[in-house]
Amino acid sequence: MSTSKTLSTTLTAVFALVAAHAGIAADKPAPPADEAKATRNDPQLIASAMQAAPERVAATATIVEPQADGSMRTVRAGSNGFTCMADNPTTPGPDPMCMDAAAAQWAGAWMGHKVPTTGKVGLMYMLAGGTDASNTDPYATAPTGGNHWIKTGPHVMVVGADAAFYDMYPKAADPDTAAPYVMWPGTPYQHLMIPIK
Repeated sequence: MSTSKTLSTTLTAVFALVAAHAGIAADKPAPPADEAKATRNDPQLIASAMQAAPERVAATATIVEPQADGSMRTVRAGSNGFTCMADNPTTPGPDPMCMDAAAAQWAGAWMGHKVPTTGKVGLMYMLAGGTDASNTDPYATAPTGGNHWIKTGPHVMVVGADAAFYDMYPKAADPDTAAPYVMWPGTPYQHLMIPIK
């Protein structure tokens, strides 16, 4: 498989990650999207995607858009190793996201139910906001009585670090989301959530 095909596959997985965090299963129909958001042109997609990361990161990041067939369309080529996606119009809150290549590989492992490479640290930005998710079940798509559903705001994520790194941070099932905490603790997909506001 070519590098570009692999990146497209993993980025599609990351977009599904956002949908899952918003309580939308990847294999279920999404709720109707707002017509204005669903028909965005390239400048609108770029403007939305650039809200995910700091200005200097977003300025030279690749901007992609998921297609109906699961592929990714490059809206704007970048040069800094980060890839950003616009807000997902099928989710309730603002969730543009921007990630480096290691984070995209981590997300691909999560979506494929595979163990990510430990020690290959990746960074994801979601500075425009976040979505709701289970803090204990990496595959939950809706709140239940026991999956510790929490709300996140603007944040960055550190993924793929060694377990000892995550052991330095709180791992409560119902964390204080105003301070750094570990999401999905005790699973291969545990990662550090760092709130920005």
